[in-house]
Amino acid sequence: MIFPRRLVQLLTLLIQSGWWGVAPSPTDEGTLRAGHGEHGEPGHQEPHKDSYSTFASEFLESRYLSDDGYPFPTAPPVDPFAKIKVSDCGVTKGCIRYGKPGCDAETCDYFLSYRRIGTDVEYEMSADTDGWVAVGFSSDKKMGGDDVMGCVHDDNGRVRIHHFYNVGQWAKEIKRNPARDEEGIFENNRVTCRFKRPLYVPREETLVDLHLSWYYLFAWGPAIQGSITRHDIDSPPVSDHMISIYKYEDIFMPSTAYQTFNSPLCLLLIVALTFYLLMGTP
Repeated sequence: MIFPRRLVQLLTLLIQSGWWGVAPSPTDEGTLRAGHGEHGEPGHQEPHKDSYSTFASEFLESRYLSDDGYPFPTAPPVDPFAKIKVSDCGVTKGCIRYGKPGCDAETCDYFLSYRRIGTDVEYEMSADTDGWVAVGFSSDKKMGGDDVMGCVHDDNGRVRIHHFYNVGQWAKEIKRNPARDEEGIFENNRVTCRFKRPLYVPREETLVDLHLSWYYLFAWGPAIQGSITRHDIDSPPVSDHMISIYKYEDIFMPSTAYQTFNSPLCLLLIVALTFYLLMGTP
């Protein structure tokens, strides 16, 4: 048994430390230190160690050993969140960027990547917000009846993965969450996350099969005590075509600030104004 063995160890320590009047025999090493060294030089006078301090140090040291004499294992270090690699976009994963031309996962207003890993799809999302970022899978380009995965930053500083279902213009949280291998971080006023989700799921209204193609709905916005609120912009961006997880595209969508001169009406007005200025007034 463990208790008797410990008791024997303690009694042995007490006897060796001299508590019961038994003086320990000086060892050759102790004699050498008290007298002279090997070459005749004065030996080192080692300060006396009282028996209690010796016993206490050995006892405390034994507390951190298992019964077999091995140190107890320590918890492994937590790996930091690996940054999203945009160099893989269009090669080993698909990406959708929304924002300023040339932006990446740390500078776009919104960023999403996807790639197949076995029977799962890994998603990475990031947005310029302190609240939440989400992607919806829709059969059309409208909000309503959509399967949604969102990453929410709560008041404790954690980023959690949630599953939602769009009921009209309202996102209802669903208890059944297909996400796994979840990671998330809030840094530099950005919510960033990574998670996996199965390609195939049992047929259910709130879950879609990701091996099929869907329009992707992109949204982000503030959160209050870990609960999402209305998205930041009135008309969140939507993919202009259905996205297939079997095709790794690198899609850029300019944000509103960079769409002004892409509008046909704006271009027509610019041409008309230029013509007017060149011709002059009559």
